[in-house]
Amino acid sequence: MDDEIKTFRVRSGLLHGGDSEEAFRETFGRKILGIEIDPLNGHPLEIDLTLRALPGFAMATGSLSPMRNRHTSALIDNDDLVLVVMQDGAGEINQHGRTATVRTGEAVLTANGSVATFAGHTPTRVINLRLSRLFLASHVANLDDLVARPIPKDDRVLELLVGYAALLNQQSELAIKELRSLAAAHMHDLAALLLAGRDPGHHMLGQRAARLAAIKSSILQRIGPVSFTLTDIAKGQQISESYVRQLFAEAGTTFTDFVLAERLARAHRMLINPLYRNRDISTIAYDLGFGDVSHFNRTFRRRYGATPSDIREAALGQK
Repeated sequence: MDDEIKTFRVRSGLLHGGDSEEAFRETFGRKILGIEIDPLNGHPLEIDLTLRALPGFAMATGSLSPMRNRHTSALIDNDDLVLVVMQDGAGEINQHGRTATVRTGEAVLTANGSVATFAGHTPTRVINLRLSRLFLASHVANLDDLVARPIPKDDRVLELLVGYAALLNQQSELAIKELRSLAAAHMHDLAALLLAGRDPGHHMLGQRAARLAAIKSSILQRIGPVSFTLTDIAKGQQISESYVRQLFAEAGTTFTDFVLAERLARAHRMLINPLYRNRDISTIAYDLGFGDVSHFNRTFRRRYGATPSDIREAALGQK
């Protein structure tokens, strides 16, 4: 189904030139990524990427040998935007008449709707985030003015974005539609915040959005058997409790509802994962910070329309 997560790994390590390499460049390069792949300086073609697609969002992470990737007019089939984060190495992007060098830790925005060239003259490790132009355009003015302009590695929002991307890659699966949609929305929110931060006119809005993103990140890191409160989060962020409440209210939710939703989503994911088939439901509840199993059962059933036992039995019965 279209709303299911799709994950696969692409490796060129077994290629030995000739027809097999050209077939790889055709299938992976032209058909999947929409680029012409040309090895540089006599280096063999080496690609090791993990691709993950969620509703309205896609991410590719991994390593590339020195190569030049050309997005030609013949390969343009969408107008999405791609945020390239250079985790290691350096690359050069040429698009919209601008040339930018992107170094380790930096990022750069590219546009799928126009021709471009990206050259990595050294081995590189990258995170590519494919984002909806329609969504970003409603939050960021003049998006194309931001293309091919490096984003510094010390940008706080970029750090949050990379951290969240790493969290997605560490998970074996995003098991339910609700969680997948939430993850895709978070990535777009952070990307919009990052890009809007390049525009001085969005500075104040960006500050508040960045603060809320940092609060949510802190909450996600704390979810576990040790309880925490709004007071703990506010102290950790060095802001007032009332300000935390205000930020969540502006986002249409509350601190309590956000924490509960994240705990329930993690519980659902564990219940349908065979790795946790022998873990008691009560243990799962306690491990996620529910001090009262009855409360966990009630809120879980209200959220998912079935008891934790029903969800587990249905999921494992499909294996």
